[in-house]
Amino acid sequence: MNTPKLQTADPAVFQTLRQAIEEFMNNQKWTTDVYDEEERIRMDIVFTISEELSSNTFKADVSCQSIRPVYASNYETPLFKHQDKDVTFTYEQFQPLEYSQTAYLNNLTSILAFYAYMAIGLDYDSFSPLGGEPHFQAAWDLLNRIPPNVAASVSGWRSTENNRNRYWLIESMLSPKLRPFRQMIYDYHRQGLDTMQEDPNVARAVMTQSLESLEGVNRTYPNSMIVQVFANTKSDEIIEIYKGGAVTEKSTITRVMERIDPTRASEYRQGIGK
Repeated sequence: MNTPKLQTADPAVFQTLRQAIEEFMNNQKWTTDVYDEEERIRMDIVFTISEELSSNTFKADVSCQSIRPVYASNYETPLFKHQDKDVTFTYEQFQPLEYSQTAYLNNLTSILAFYAYMAIGLDYDSFSPLGGEPHFQAAWDLLNRIPPNVAASVSGWRSTENNRNRYWLIESMLSPKLRPFRQMIYDYHRQGLDTMQEDPNVARAVMTQSLESLEGVNRTYPNSMIVQVFANTKSDEIIEIYKGGAVTEKSTITRVMERIDPTRASEYRQGIGK
């Protein structure tokens, strides 16, 4: 919880809020599945308060990152990394954070729940093809429960605002045009990263094929938000993995990533090499 620009709010309010968010995310039952403690998804959430709109209403940038363990290794891979700059919420100190799966209660817990479902959905997709479907559907249902007057007064929930908000993030995950993206998530992680300890060359070959399929998704659905989120999440990892690849792999992945993520083209060229 970062509060660099606070002028009037008591910092103790945000210490309480930080604890309340942690308890809310950890104690809410998001799925009907049963997890052991070590199976739970690790997720980092950073609130950076950017503006005080009133004594209890704030604007914030919220950064979310979920982590997935890689089979037979000590390595953890980032699965979802995203910064939401359209967060407005109201919070009274010691106010309990509550969420309903059938009714809208408030913007803060709706946003937290939305990103919980996104992280869970991607985690399931990485372990089984399209396994995250019910969790993405839960995020979509949540979005559709936002009352029109609320969606009009706070940013992030409407398709007409821009093409880089919560609406387009979940629309991407449920769009039939982006099913190959979700298949790529499974191939890259379960068929690729999870087999890296057995045979790095075979694993990289699978990952190369999956990233080439992502280039096809990018052509079919240009400027898709979720493809850019993937690039933001995975760019450092891809560079590190392909440093040790064969010359043909390096060339292929550099070309693919330059097209998918042109703003980092020089980083791929320099980091991966040819």
